[in-house]
Amino acid sequence: MLSSGIRFILDVTPVDAEAHRAEFLAGTVKEPPFRYRELDADPDVLDAQLDHVALDRVGDPTLGDLLRRKHREMKLQLEMLRARGTADFRALSVELYGAVGPTLRGQAQDLVARLDVAGQPGDMLTAEEFLALAEAEIETYREDDPDVGIHAEVRPDVSGVLVEGSTLLISETAAVAAVRGDALLQHEVGTHLVTQVNGSGQPVKTLGEGLAGYDETQEGLAVLAEVGCGGLTPFRLRQLAVRVLTVHRMLSGASFREAHAALVADGVPAGTAYTTVMRVYRSGGLTKDAIYLRGLLDLRDHLAGGGTLDLLFLGKFALRDLPLVQDLHDRGILRPPRLTPRWLRDPRAVTRLHEVAGTDDLTTLTKGLG
Repeated sequence: MLSSGIRFILDVTPVDAEAHRAEFLAGTVKEPPFRYRELDADPDVLDAQLDHVALDRVGDPTLGDLLRRKHREMKLQLEMLRARGTADFRALSVELYGAVGPTLRGQAQDLVARLDVAGQPGDMLTAEEFLALAEAEIETYREDDPDVGIHAEVRPDVSGVLVEGSTLLISETAAVAAVRGDALLQHEVGTHLVTQVNGSGQPVKTLGEGLAGYDETQEGLAVLAEVGCGGLTPFRLRQLAVRVLTVHRMLSGASFREAHAALVADGVPAGTAYTTVMRVYRSGGLTKDAIYLRGLLDLRDHLAGGGTLDLLFLGKFALRDLPLVQDLHDRGILRPPRLTPRWLRDPRAVTRLHEVAGTDDLTTLTKGLG
């Protein structure tokens, strides 16, 4: 499958972000001279292969529509990979992930102003400690389906914690707040890996890698998992808000140093602020970090309107495509999911999702959490 040949997030993320942290925080450089990994596949070769995909032979109109959109998205991603480190990358990122509108920016500003995060994050888990938790979590899903091909590993060439394909990648320098451990597992394993398994088991294999525009809904769903398991902390919710503001500042012309200073002025610890700004400014400017809060708000509205989450776990796709996926499901083209998220089996999660649907104040979703 051509989509699996594009390791987009890995390829646009610096391999030496941690190496530059100390010198940036010491003030010796204005913007870290990040280095990126060599691309495994030549974008021009993949582009040529895409041109030979016979989309006109897809007889089902619903499926054909979904695959044509994915085809266009992959073309855009390849263009972005060619443009790493240039101003063009930023413009293409806005085309792929969108910018920050006034409503989203206002919501983010309100959260930053109102959320009290004093004294957080507390005790930390090392990369190896979090790996042990992740492996135990994955094992619970193997009890449901021994053939699931997902796993976790610690690596020196990644930043933070992320899912790439069927693998949970953990930076060897990662430090996860203990109070956030389970929520991060439900975000990465209980959402991203579960939907990867369910999607790759469908006749439409692209559901495992992700249909066009899936990221926003997928990240919103993953944050809902944090709410559902009772692990959305004020620190985390404020983090999602400052990411939105950092994307806005980047698009408004702020330098790396200026964006970092603005976060520190908002009370974000300098080291945490560095990671946030790195994520947004990588490769020339990636607007993806605005989608977490936007995706959460979209799903809140979906639930408030009587929508459910069931079909969203069949694979990775955008909320806007739910009617098309529903059509494929109703006609028997899609199979039942292989896995059900562990967090969704807890009756308390249902209560928490009702709370999401019934509130305009996201801060209420963090009540009682340190």
